[in-house]
Amino acid sequence: MIEILLVDDESYVTESLKKTIPWDSLNVRSVYTAASAAEALAILETQPVDILVTDIRMPEMDGLELARLAGERWPNVRRLILTGHSDFEYAKKAIQLQVSGYILKPVDDDEFMRTILGEIESLKDEWEEAERYHRLLYDMKSDRRRLSENLLSDLLLGRQLSEQAMADKLRKYEIPLRLEAPSFLMLVQLGSHFSDYDPDSFDLMEYAVGNIAEEVLGAAYRVWHGKAPHDCLALVASTNPDGPGGGAARPLREETNRLAQEVGKQVRSYLKGDISIVISPWFVFPEGMSAAYRGALGTLFRHGGTKEAAVLFQEDDPAAPSSVRSLETLYKPPTLIHLLESKQWAAAEAKIAEVFGYLETEKAAATREHLYEVYLWIANACLYLAHRHGVLVQQIDPAGFDIFLDRSAVHSPERLRRWALDSLAKLKAELSDSDHYARGHLIKQVQELVTRDIGLDISVKTIAEKVYLHPVYLSKIYKSETGESLGDYIIRIRMERALYLLKHTNKKIYEITAELGYQNPQYFSKMFKKHYGMTPNEYRD
Repeated sequence: MIEILLVDDESYVTESLKKTIPWDSLNVRSVYTAASAAEALAILETQPVDILVTDIRMPEMDGLELARLAGERWPNVRRLILTGHSDFEYAKKAIQLQVSGYILKPVDDDEFMRTILGEIESLKDEWEEAERYHRLLYDMKSDRRRLSENLLSDLLLGRQLSEQAMADKLRKYEIPLRLEAPSFLMLVQLGSHFSDYDPDSFDLMEYAVGNIAEEVLGAAYRVWHGKAPHDCLALVASTNPDGPGGGAARPLREETNRLAQEVGKQVRSYLKGDISIVISPWFVFPEGMSAAYRGALGTLFRHGGTKEAAVLFQEDDPAAPSSVRSLETLYKPPTLIHLLESKQWAAAEAKIAEVFGYLETEKAAATREHLYEVYLWIANACLYLAHRHGVLVQQIDPAGFDIFLDRSAVHSPERLRRWALDSLAKLKAELSDSDHYARGHLIKQVQELVTRDIGLDISVKTIAEKVYLHPVYLSKIYKSETGESLGDYIIRIRMERALYLLKHTNKKIYEITAELGYQNPQYFSKMFKKHYGMTPNEYRD
């Protein structure tokens, strides 16, 4: 909505315009009036005026001076001048002041409305253009952030770039680090408080933690932060030539421990959660990033089961843990695959609960590697069962079984447990829904086999072998789906075929007996009479 200020020392002019013009139809919300330039400036100070309409000839300060001051202090305000024919020299000066236009006095209401409406439309165009610009600017910043994070991931994973290419990317993405600068890496893992967040909210929390860390470290270091490839936050901090100590490397431990503790304190204060931080030794940027990341990641993984906030130094962590406990409960019979294969859903849930109960005990010393092991154990069992039933897991959950699409599952035991139970529920629902379809397909397959092999020595046993099921189980499924036993169906199809051959061909009884797969004509005649109440010869006669 538009707000307008009318200024004229002859107040009847402004009051008349305020009362006679249908402002609502022009989309004008408020109309302010002033009898002097000083009064107009006071209104401009306090109200969001969009259009200023002022007379030229006023005592003390004329309209041209008011328009000049308004243009300097509020450049987005549109300025219109009220002038008479005799004031043409003033109009020329108004044009020099880049006012939007002028309206001749005495004021014609229709002309006044056309002029105001033109300014309103121009303002709307200007606002839309500004909105498009800010949206483009926001998109550019978002794209730059994504490109920056992609570059960070590539460097952490060991991708090598030429010096020129690296310098170009640092400049284009506005990354404040210098090539060959002494640097260190901080890996940050969010604590259990953040486990209940959905992926988008979790990413937002990581971004907030990164901004806090950048602000805390920014006085002493140049900082670049972003999402690391292994579901944690990475900050690369390099020496700042303009900061304390200049651009030279200096002892890390005391200073970075203090800064890391301050980051953790602010995260607890503002985000109400804890974080764990691993700090690498000095390296040369960007050549040493990948090695520093692998070392810091190993330290983070080995201490990933901690529930409390911690600041860890990679140099204090041995290259490998002294002892690692195996998650033997994963592989203890009955296995998860066996339970899922036999549709023992409750037992499968109990098996998963047993695994996570073990993970949550202190003796397990669960690390991120253990979480990956459990993830792969569950994913493998689900994949096996789904594929055995002719279903792609992508049909069950497009992202849930792809660690590259959703890495949050292995962030903590709590998240992994929720993912496991959710995946199990989706798998159960999908396979339950597909059972009826699968049985229908089986019945159709069996009936096609009987029809095709009617002249052979077919039986429930031979059919069962061809569909890879036990004869008793096959008979039970067929009976439950059709209401007829499979043996009776085979006999019925043979008798219907015999009826057709007797009626429409001149084949002998023994020829029909052989064609239907019977070895003895007397046995065939007995079966036919039992089925139709007469012998084959009697039916033909």
